[in-house]
Amino acid sequence: MHIGQLATLTGVSERSLRHYEYKGLIYSKRLENGYRDFEESQIERVKAVQFYLGLGLNTVHIGHILNCNPDDAPRIAKFCPQLLDLYENKLAEVNRDLEYLLELKTRLETNIANFKAAKKILQSRAEPAGHQR
Repeated sequence: MHIGQLATLTGVSERSLRHYEYKGLIYSKRLENGYRDFEESQIERVKAVQFYLGLGLNTVHIGHILNCNPDDAPRIAKFCPQLLDLYENKLAEVNRDLEYLLELKTRLETNIANFKAAKKILQSRAEPAGHQR
């Protein structure tokens, strides 16, 4: 199938597909006219790439995964020691990000509460004596 057909079937842009091919994540043959010709198996491979990108992995890591697990079964992957290590490292990274975000959330909530309290005090001082709430 041509790249446009693969793009339509997978919902991935032709530009992204060319990038995936350049990175060795998907494969095609070249026809005599220079057009790419993708086998049907590349549909599942593109879906696997999208799955792993959705997990926040980069194309280098995805390449290792796809080479470790050539049957393109991302959700029921064969055991691959590198894949386990990669998932554990990614989970640790996500946990660090969550800790940072929770700390940031707490700071923002504190600052918002302080600003609201200061605003209330300033508003009460600005009201005329007979019009206090």
